[in-house]
Amino acid sequence: MDFSNIIGISASGMHSQAQRLQIASENLANAETTGSAPGSDPYRRKTITFKEELDHTTGISGVRVKEIGHDKSDFRMHYDPNHPAANAQGYVKMPNVNPLIEIMDSHDAQHAYEANLNTMQITRAMLTRTINLMKSS
Repeated sequence: MDFSNIIGISASGMHSQAQRLQIASENLANAETTGSAPGSDPYRRKTITFKEELDHTTGISGVRVKEIGHDKSDFRMHYDPNHPAANAQGYVKMPNVNPLIEIMDSHDAQHAYEANLNTMQITRAMLTRTINLMKSS
């Protein structure tokens, strides 16, 4: 396999994991964002899915974002009759974001990003050594 292909595959993985980290961060930032009117919906957790994509010019597959969607799970209900978004019974719809899941997802994305970066750095070092060997021959 060509060195540039390996670097391209790693770059696509890094880009996808960066987007995954962005979604997890957005979810964490909105973990307590409620609606503004009584009974209105709060922030809905975003999800991200990936797909393998073939680059027809190089013939190499990489990873791309397939879809940024929304988690369809139920909202949590929290009793707070003084909240502006409380319904007639005093309950406020809370986001369907679990901070622990988002933190774990962000750690996983960070490790995957670092793995792709390491692959890219090793490939670059191998390419540099190969060029140096060719120069000395």
